[in-house]
Amino acid sequence: MRAYHDDEWGKPSHDDTHLFEMLMLEGAQAGLSWSTILGKRENYRRAFDDFDPERIVRYDEAKLTALLADPGIVRNRLKVNSSVRNAHSFLAVRAEHGSFDHYLWAWVDGTPILNRPRTIADLPTRTDLSDRLGKDLKRRGFNFVGSTIVYSYMQAVGLINDHVVGCPQRAR
Repeated sequence: MRAYHDDEWGKPSHDDTHLFEMLMLEGAQAGLSWSTILGKRENYRRAFDDFDPERIVRYDEAKLTALLADPGIVRNRLKVNSSVRNAHSFLAVRAEHGSFDHYLWAWVDGTPILNRPRTIADLPTRTDLSDRLGKDLKRRGFNFVGSTIVYSYMQAVGLINDHVVGCPQRAR
């Protein structure tokens, strides 16, 4: 968790593959701890073809059945099946906007939101922005993109910098 916090969490990402991976992992995390998902991350990369949405959209019933039997990932039928739907939606957004990165970062005018939490208890679980982005993602066909998941996603990929005041990673 320390390496994830220090090296990745909150760092602005503009790589579509990473943005898709994190969206998939945040959705898989729903109802579970982030440490559980982070511990299975390499298994997810293997199982989901390195989060290549162009491969995932071609998953058939046999592949989905194999994923549901894979003990290295969370074997929740709704979450596994949503991977194909989310890949389709991701590719549609990318086609419309040139990249998912362009679509996503437009929500913050290309600049991370810098909050000033003094303690972890000061961090919200959702905001008006995560409400609006989650609704737009749902409208575009994505699953597992409720406001809380979307807020966590925005933190993870650096749209929002919620490192607490005094954290050495805050200034990055």
